[in-house]
Amino acid sequence: MIETHAPRAGVAGWPVDHSRSPTIHRYWLREFGLAGSYERFAVQPAEFREFAARIGRNGLVGANITAPYKETAYLLCDRRTPVADALGAVNTFWREDGRLWGDNTDVAGFLANMDESAPGWAERAKLAVVIGAGGAARAIVYALISRRFERIVVVNRTQARAEALAAQFGSSTKAATWAALPAELAEADVLANATTLGMVGQPPLAVELDALPDRASVADVVYVPLRTPLVEAARARGLRAVEGLGMLLHQAAPAFTRWFGRQPVVTPALRALVETEVLAAHEERR
Repeated sequence: MIETHAPRAGVAGWPVDHSRSPTIHRYWLREFGLAGSYERFAVQPAEFREFAARIGRNGLVGANITAPYKETAYLLCDRRTPVADALGAVNTFWREDGRLWGDNTDVAGFLANMDESAPGWAERAKLAVVIGAGGAARAIVYALISRRFERIVVVNRTQARAEALAAQFGSSTKAATWAALPAELAEADVLANATTLGMVGQPPLAVELDALPDRASVADVVYVPLRTPLVEAARARGLRAVEGLGMLLHQAAPAFTRWFGRQPVVTPALRALVETEVLAAHEERR
């Protein structure tokens, strides 16, 4: 007797209860009428290597990887996409020809969100300012380079981290001090917050947007709250503002296609569903 399994995928992290990925992928499974499932995998640190080894077995076609395992996931892969290699982090697992593959879809998620929410944002592509020096900042810098921005400035409270990130990406990317931020904003086409500042429970992001040109687009990776103070301030100034939830939604699509063989679309109905879930979770914590 041949054992068959409907394809399974999920999100692995520690903790993982907060993840909105199951809502997104289950919505698409229902929309396409596909047999399959998407689960949460709460994986303790000592068990992550064993979890990775299970990819490709018993119908487990792949997994999204969230904190704190993206760098560990990178090291466990037999093969990686060029994007994952550039970032040194993996958020998507699958197995192909017996080998564990890894990708990082954050770059695709950022670009798709910007293209949807601020059409034409990269037409000038002169200067972008990125606040932060962690994994999200690396993904955004890589995305900006792919759109041929002439100069990318990385600003972080810890200057050494900004300099280390900038050094990874060549001559177009430079680090600047926090004190130099207003001067850089005066010429910026894009400002992106890649930190957790402004998230519920975190300090606010103390950045004045008065210096930004009217042409600038402002993006935030934070999506709790859905409209961060940075996004609201950008809108109050009449700038194009890009919310963080869209990046989460769009980064899920390439993984779904790889695992389940269908190309999903981020629709207003899906966005509304996830927004409702985020708001409900926020209310529960208050």
